[in-house]
Parts: sequence; structure tokens; C-alpha cells
Amino acid sequence: MVKRVYLIGFMGSGKSTMGRWLSDEMGWTFVDMDHFIENKYHKTITQIFEEKGEDGFREMEARCLREIGDFEKVIVGAGGGTPCYFDNMDVMNATGVTIYIKLTPEVLNDRLKGAKAQRPLVANKSKEELLAFISEKLKEREPFYSKAQVIADGSTWEVTDFVKAIQD
Repeated sequence: MVKRVYLIGFMGSGKSTMGRWLSDEMGWTFVDMDHFIENKYHKTITQIFEEKGEDGFREMEARCLREIGDFEKVIVGAGGGTPCYFDNMDVMNATGVTIYIKLTPEVLNDRLKGAKAQRPLVANKSKEELLAFISEKLKEREPFYSKAQVIADGSTWEVTDFVKAIQD
């Protein structure tokens, strides 16, 4: 029986939104990894990046992922880079069902252009720079994302599709 579900994908792909919907549908708890990290360390993700750099943040993130891996009946919205560091993708695949919410760079660009201030990796990029950044990062991350047990089209999948994929 499935005890946890990890939603992975690029920032802006809808992991938090779908995670909340899924947790309501299944009666499980939703854990947004970024919020979990912020609450555990009493700092914002931006502050952690400023103080520790990306490497320091990724180490904290990996520790938190392993802690969350002990939770049951939980939907986890992983950070966009979480699957790409250490053996995080293997940990998620070993402890639950992984679902990659896949979207095109253009759709992600449209979603992210209005929320750049809250996202340290894209904060000061123009629309063109943002699209180039997303395209480059997706290319780097795709080998990790594609290790997910389920690949969901983020443009067409609905909550019922996710529930069915988890139960299959």
C-alpha cells in the first residue's frame, strides 16, 4: 500500500496546488518541502540561499526529505531541484510513488513571470532570460525528473488522474 506520494517538477508546475487538491481528495496531509524547510530552520528559502548558498540549501533539503520519508499518508510537494541532488530521486522512488508534473518551458515561463520575487533562482530575470533559464534547467533536470514512476501532463491531468495513478 502506498504511504506517500512525491510530486516533482519544475518550479511553477503546480506541485503545491495539486498537492493540496490531492490531500483533500485522499484525506492525507500535504507537505510543501519549501515550507517544511522554512518552518524547521525558521528562515525563508531566500534567507537560506543568501546565508548558505545553493549547496548549503541542498544539503538541508536532502536531510528534510529523509525526515519526510518517514511520514505516512502524506502528499509531498518537492522543490523543483530536489530530485537532482544527492540520491534524492532514488530515496523518493524507494519510499513512495513519484509523479512528475511535466510542462513546456513556455507554459512555465507564463506561470513564473508574475511570481519571480518569491523565487530566488529567477528573481531578477527578464522575460527572455527567464525562458532561457527555464529551458536550460529543464534540459539539465529532465534525466532526474524522467525517473519518476508516473509522468503527468501538467496541462491536461486533473485530480482524478493523479488519484488513479496512485492507486494503480
